[in-house]
Amino acid sequence: MENIIELNTPKSLRLHIGFFGRTNVGKSTLVNYISGQETSIVSSVAGTTTDSVYKSMELSPLGPVTLIDTAGIDDSSNLSKERISRTTRVFNLTDVAIIVLEANVWTDFEQKITEQLNTKKTPFLFVINNYKEESLSANFLKHFSQYKFIETQLLQEKTHREKFLSDLKQNLLSIIPEDVLNLQPLTQNIIKQFQTVVLVVPLDLGAPKGRLILPQVQMIRACLDTNAIVIITKETELKQTLERLKDKPDIVICDSQVVKTVLNIIPKDILFTTFSIIFSANKSDFKTMLEGIKAIKNLKPENKILIAEACSHHASKDDIGRVKIPKLLSKYLGFEIKFDVSSGIDYPVNLEQYSLIIHCGGCMINKKQMISRLNFAAEKNIPITNYGMVISFVNNTLDRVTEPFIQKN
Repeated sequence: MENIIELNTPKSLRLHIGFFGRTNVGKSTLVNYISGQETSIVSSVAGTTTDSVYKSMELSPLGPVTLIDTAGIDDSSNLSKERISRTTRVFNLTDVAIIVLEANVWTDFEQKITEQLNTKKTPFLFVINNYKEESLSANFLKHFSQYKFIETQLLQEKTHREKFLSDLKQNLLSIIPEDVLNLQPLTQNIIKQFQTVVLVVPLDLGAPKGRLILPQVQMIRACLDTNAIVIITKETELKQTLERLKDKPDIVICDSQVVKTVLNIIPKDILFTTFSIIFSANKSDFKTMLEGIKAIKNLKPENKILIAEACSHHASKDDIGRVKIPKLLSKYLGFEIKFDVSSGIDYPVNLEQYSLIIHCGGCMINKKQMISRLNFAAEKNIPITNYGMVISFVNNTLDRVTEPFIQKN
């Protein structure tokens, strides 16, 4: 029996498994069967799943995973256009896909799903929901003979479910790339065992009362997993913190908003960077983000900039993406420029109108989705960069905060 207790692992650090197929082939039934819970509503009425349903669980030995139950790709209801659009977006965050089939039924929809996943280089396998216990025809099997598949009746008996889960996990392990299963830690290449790390954490209006924001929490955990010595302080106590240390820390990491303050305190021989830039190096293409900075110098008053947030959150009056970055950039450029904000997993449809995309660190999404967003920007020939890089650039500190990564490249 799988451990289905909700874990504290953020969605961004989980393996995302997307379930795709036509309406009423049993996608929701399969998700419930794997999770052991009524995660998705099951009905004989086609189109019951109206939007993607996310279920986080532990699927040993794969570890923390997120199951994504999508609407049918052949939905013909009044809301079909929007439902299919939402299903298609899930391709961008799926690490590995499961295409659910009805026995002896192969249509243009299955063919289209297969082609889309191959185009995105997303590994996938087929699960045949043979609830009628039909003999599988040779004509049916030929469509996916080159791929891995599992035939099942989704019986509730314990031994049947355990065998199915064992087969499923074995097949998933055989098709998932090694670098997807073994995600690189945030500390990769910049922090080593027993090194001393000072994390500078400001408690501004963006910090939830009594808690830290997710990037800071993830960085603390990553340092502990590396067996580093972690010291946490506010920027107002940083000077006193450094004075009380017997030896200099190996690296100082701060929130982008206090980068200038911190640089005025720490010695030049201490490595230094920001949470946002670490996430950029870990989840996206560091060189692409760094290259995107060059577009700032070419901006004109008639241009527009997109502030891209990977999550939806309540914006405070000094929100970094909606308030602080626009103010800093307008001051740097010497003129007002138009900013739009996009929240959640989707870009605006008319992305071509923007001369630059400034993206958050992406702590709430996985690397697959972040890379997809970079690729989409590249397809539209739009430069993209990162919150922390922009703030450091306008403060003339970009060389210093990128040094830990440039040294390793």
